[in-house]
Amino acid sequence: MAKKRNKKTIKEKLTNKHRLVVLNEDTFQERFSLKLSVANVFVFGGVFSILIIILTVVLIFFTSLREYVPGYESAGLKRKITRLVYQSDSLKTKLNTLEQYTKAIKPVLTGEIKPNLANSIKREIQKNIINKIDLSATKKDSLFREKIESKNKFTLSETSQDKAPVVFFAPITGNISQKFNLKDKHFATDIIAKSGTPVKAIADGTVIFSEWTIETGYVITLQHTNDYVSIYKHNGDLLKQQGDFVKSGEVIATVGSTGKFSTGPHLHFELWNNGYPVNPEKYINFR
Repeated sequence: MAKKRNKKTIKEKLTNKHRLVVLNEDTFQERFSLKLSVANVFVFGGVFSILIIILTVVLIFFTSLREYVPGYESAGLKRKITRLVYQSDSLKTKLNTLEQYTKAIKPVLTGEIKPNLANSIKREIQKNIINKIDLSATKKDSLFREKIESKNKFTLSETSQDKAPVVFFAPITGNISQKFNLKDKHFATDIIAKSGTPVKAIADGTVIFSEWTIETGYVITLQHTNDYVSIYKHNGDLLKQQGDFVKSGEVIATVGSTGKFSTGPHLHFELWNNGYPVNPEKYINFR
């Protein structure tokens, strides 16, 4: 009986009506009133909270506010990263040139060296004069050059200009599900592999991006020499962080199927050079 009474009292507490009255402070005239119960307050509060959550999700994922969510990859993020890398390299070159120029002109400005303009110009002209007779190859030189080039396996020719200036290591090996296609704006080669397969760096480089993105899952980007940038998307896990230096063939991630655009376990591999996408199959054998 005591348990039934307790249950009744709890039910009565939840369903008992309470009146909320708003009065005028000066005249004590009733403005409006509401009949509420504890159950109604919980229900209205829960519905209001759900509506606020839904509205927040809609604002974040379907408006420009989503770019402020940590880890979201905006449309121009990749171009921005590449542009900043190239700008930093050009600024470094300009700074070195400026330092050399300042170092060379400092003795003149301080009076340590008194320049003689006429003699300086004369010396520069004499240095730049090219004696065409000295540059002409003799018959002996021509025969020696032909002998060396015939023995050298890697002689300079028109076909060698298309080869990569660096040797790339295959990130993974497997069947290609989708090839590089500029017309369709598919700037990558998709290689099918089992989940958990190690993904390796194609060359020595520095990690410039290693984060989660909504569309392409776990993404890692490496900066290499000769202005090459390699991008690995839809990874199952990332093993390196931004700023890490990696060696060619070193494991940097594992194959997965993360991100909204992934259709199964595979590696979405992109290769960029001087800010432009290039076909990875011209540089790497994935089979």
